[in-house]
Amino acid sequence: MSPTVFKYKSYRFFFFSREEARIHVHITCPDGEAKFWLEPIIALANHYKLTEKQLRELQEIVEERKDEITNEWQRHFGG
Repeated sequence: MSPTVFKYKSYRFFFFSREEARIHVHITCPDGEAKFWLEPIIALANHYKLTEKQLRELQEIVEERKDEITNEWQRHFGG
């Protein structure tokens, strides 16, 4: 199961269930995909086929919505 946390423009922010314990979010869109760690700091974990401009935009969104993502993570995974 891969629950969607939210959608923004053509991006879908979601989790892979029980992938790993460290809080992170996956993002996909028609152009490619990315994964951002939320702890200990927000950082790009990896990406595929996204431009630097898209990655900067995604990092800004993750930073702005960090609390929402973390709350959804805890609600979904029971942490």
